[in-house]
Amino acid sequence: MTREDYERYAAAFNAREYDTVFDFYAEKPKMAFFGIEITTRDQLKDFYGFLHQYVKETVTIERFAGSDELAAVEGIVRVEGIKDLTSEILAERGMPQFFPISIGEVQEMRQYIHYHLKDGKIESVGCALV
Repeated sequence: MTREDYERYAAAFNAREYDTVFDFYAEKPKMAFFGIEITTRDQLKDFYGFLHQYVKETVTIERFAGSDELAAVEGIVRVEGIKDLTSEILAERGMPQFFPISIGEVQEMRQYIHYHLKDGKIESVGCALV
């Protein structure tokens, strides 16, 4: 994966083009982060479709390193509340580990993301927050 490939992936994510995002993934990927596991296109659409009703989320790439087997990204994830997302709503959705956010509130998080690649597609994802 090249930086240009990843920039297309991030642009699709920022535009909420979930089918385009999932096209970067292998047939049965494993995305695991913050207690959430996504392995299908429908799960990805369900998770982000829900979350993005409440927040505008954008990824800014600061550093990228890629090869045939791995893409490593350091960036800023910016989350802005567009509708109140309460701890009660998160708990009902089975996501109590996520932080509530109010309309207009902004959270910025530095993330380190590793994508394991196979045949040019993302096979698994792991990330850490600072």
